Amino acid sequence: MIAAFVILLLAIAFIIVATTRFRMHPFMALLFAAYGVGMLAGMPLADITPTILSKFGSTLGSIGIIIIAGTIIGVMLEKSGATLVISKAILEKVSAKRPNLALSLIGFLVSIPVFCDAAFVILSSLNKTLSTRTKTSVVSLSIALATGLFAPHVLVPPTPGPIAAAANLEIDNLFLVIFVGLLVAVPVVCVGYLFSLFLAKKYPYSESAIEMTKVLEKPVDVQPKLTTALLPIFIPILLMALGTFSNILFDSKGDFWFKNILIFLGNPTTALLIGMLFSLRLLPFTDEKKSNTYIAEGLKNAAMILMITGAGGALGGMIAYMPMGMYLENLQLTSLGLLLPFLIAAVLKTAQGSSTVSIITTSAIVFEMLPALGLDSESGKILTVMAVGCGAMTVSHANDSYFWVVSQLSGLHINTAYKTLTIASLLQGIVGILTVLALSLFV
Repeated sequence: MIAAFVILLLAIAFIIVATTRFRMHPFMALLFAAYGVGMLAGMPLADITPTILSKFGSTLGSIGIIIIAGTIIGVMLEKSGATLVISKAILEKVSAKRPNLALSLIGFLVSIPVFCDAAFVILSSLNKTLSTRTKTSVVSLSIALATGLFAPHVLVPPTPGPIAAAANLEIDNLFLVIFVGLLVAVPVVCVGYLFSLFLAKKYPYSESAIEMTKVLEKPVDVQPKLTTALLPIFIPILLMALGTFSNILFDSKGDFWFKNILIFLGNPTTALLIGMLFSLRLLPFTDEKKSNTYIAEGLKNAAMILMITGAGGALGGMIAYMPMGMYLENLQLTSLGLLLPFLIAAVLKTAQGSSTVSIITTSAIVFEMLPALGLDSESGKILTVMAVGCGAMTVSHANDSYFWVVSQLSGLHINTAYKTLTIASLLQGIVGILTVLALSLFV
């Protein structure tokens, strides 16, 4: 029993050391860890590689196209200028009196399909515009935007991390993951917004600070209309919602043709592929070369996520060989419940920096523990995804690429970044897990 936990701890330690000390790519670290766990756990050598290949393939088979479609949607929103169109529409409504709130809302919406790093690069110029217009601290506005972007990135599909976690935990209903993710993200974004208001008093407006910011807004020849920009985000969510409620809308025992259409369209893969088609409309139909270039970029971005996700699934297959649930019960650790995946994700995030790697690795590790933790129901699995996502926010510091994106584009000294962004991510993680624990009382 103790040996199994030692093996698990060694695997986690290896992943952390390999990715931080030796700068090994997470794909390689996860794959080598999978082999190591299999060998140390006593799995027959002849079975190790077939098991790894099987879990690697089954993981990608369940979510591969979903991740590709979601990534392409994000790239098209970014390159077409749709992200800026959405942002400016929100700014027109709330920026005059509440610039921090405006940026938090922008981050909340934009980061659902777009990686938070890329989204901050695109939107960072808004900080300067708003700061000058409203005489508000750039530090404050940067944290409002950064925290608004961070929450959906770790909690709401189609961001790859939550999608991969849902696949690793074998969750069938992706719409419910989106719905619960949005619920959890609201208080998480709110605490980032409130913290940014506190920072506005601590770091007053300064013209010199404005000059330090970098304006990276690239002009787009023809920007899409607001409704066109929003369709790739909301159409997939609407379709998945209709698919989820199809059995409620129609007789569950019947074979009504319209119900079958809704189930087909509401399948996450189908829904996101349709969303991807709508994203292609963001560029002029005549610009086929540019469109194909952006699709290729989306495929390239998705490839890395797919490989890491597959390797995480392979590691999960090796861990499944050990009866971790029985060991948890014997050690009386089952009372930790949702706190266990949160803590594992927080340790991995803080140690190696990547939220996505933390989410994928943790979800693979805890899958076999779910029955012992009382989380093997559909709702329990969804709450586990949320707990893992909250852990993967805690904390952002110097080994996190997002830390440097935010600090450099906002002109923040590293000490200031530690006092603002790092503390903000810690507060968000804590509020997030408290929200998840509160939800678990009613679900």
